[in-house]
Amino acid sequence: MRQIVTGFHAIEERVRRAADEQNENGGKKGAEIVLHVAKTGPRVKKILEAARNAGIKIVNEDAKALDSLVRSLPEVARDHRGIVMEADGEESKANVVDFDRWILEAGQSQEKMTVLILDSITDPHNVGAIIRSCDQFGASLVVMPSRHGASDVSENEIIARSSAGASAYVPVAVVTNLVRAAQMLKEAGFWLYGADAGGENVREVEFADKTAIVMGSEGSGIGKLLESQCDKIVSIPTCGKIDSLNVSVAAGVLLYETSGRK
Repeated sequence: MRQIVTGFHAIEERVRRAADEQNENGGKKGAEIVLHVAKTGPRVKKILEAARNAGIKIVNEDAKALDSLVRSLPEVARDHRGIVMEADGEESKANVVDFDRWILEAGQSQEKMTVLILDSITDPHNVGAIIRSCDQFGASLVVMPSRHGASDVSENEIIARSSAGASAYVPVAVVTNLVRAAQMLKEAGFWLYGADAGGENVREVEFADKTAIVMGSEGSGIGKLLESQCDKIVSIPTCGKIDSLNVSVAAGVLLYETSGRK
């Protein structure tokens, strides 16, 4: 299955990743990537130079050809700005990991880790922003449900764009049952911290070396069964006139708090 990627940040990160993989593999190319180019402004020229160094195929086309490539994308992702990346299925799924295998390795590891569990977060823009924060603060994994979330393949372009390319680096696991995933994390030595306005002040919480943060939707919060798995509920102290932070902003704050104390 091919994936169409737009947005300067997302394409730059994919190109950088391809170059890194090629260096690690002794010059051997990884997944097949093609750049379709209709405009060559300063930003595009920079991307093309990096692509040539990574041995990525570049095809010069007119704007109509690029418009045709992005036609099936969500409307927000159709603004290609003169450059579109086409990647094969191996590349498009490179950030998706098998949760069962990941949790087995995590349970045997003594490293400090932070996992983010996203419960019913349906806006792909929020998911992308959260993944970007995960990259910046060194989160080990993002866990999303296969239903009632923004993990559908048709929305991957928006997630990649909103994450500014971080989705190419942050491991993501899509699971059928978040409650079971939470139980498996606890069995592997993780402590679960649910985010809710009525919880303990995050500044007063001492996070475990293996931490899993559960983020719920802005409307309904964390599901009751999943919340029952949490060892502690934490909140971010605020002083504004409205009652809550955007979920992606809240996730970034919590990730900062956990990364700063480990």
